[in-house]
Amino acid sequence: MTRVLIADDDHLMRAGLIELLTADPGIEITGQAATGREAVERAGRLTPDVVLMDVRMPDLDGIAATRQLSRTAPDVKILILTTFEQDDYIFGALRAGASGFLLKRARPEELIAAVHTVAAGDSLLSPSVTRRVIDRLAQQPVPDLAGQSRLSTLTVRERETLELIAKGLSNREIAAALVVEESTTRTHVKRILMKLGLRDRVQAVIFAYENGINHPRP
Repeated sequence: MTRVLIADDDHLMRAGLIELLTADPGIEITGQAATGREAVERAGRLTPDVVLMDVRMPDLDGIAATRQLSRTAPDVKILILTTFEQDDYIFGALRAGASGFLLKRARPEELIAAVHTVAAGDSLLSPSVTRRVIDRLAQQPVPDLAGQSRLSTLTVRERETLELIAKGLSNREIAAALVVEESTTRTHVKRILMKLGLRDRVQAVIFAYENGINHPRP
């Protein structure tokens, strides 16, 4: 079972999310919170696999709560679910340690899949958010020598995989592009994260663009 805590200051939204998520037999709701501070306290006490975190909440906003949880409960995965697609929310959440960023207009099946994806240790961004992350990072690439040294540890195929991760491709899409099995791609991704000392695919995208790996064509 994937254990989920829902943090949102809107009672009706929380009720709707509980009804939606519990329709999946693999998801259990362990608790709910109406403020960021409640989310931090209850996540620390209930140790869910995933916290579904709103951004705009009283007392402590979702980004600050994510930052606290990343320090105090690093094993808890945080999936931001918000109405707002503002750059400061997106990059603030990712820098704070969120493993995913999804918009509330996502389809129910996308939200359920996102919860399972994040719980499994992968990261997830909605397609429009991925595009904004890539565009922002491509505007200001700042290669650093330490990063270049770490890149030299990758094999040719691992570097190709990293380039495709940076374009926002899923494991299945990468496997199709490189004509390999999806299990092979998963192995490459794990090795890339290990060699580069990265937490997840979001960090891999940021690392790739900061080190000039892959820039979109004009």
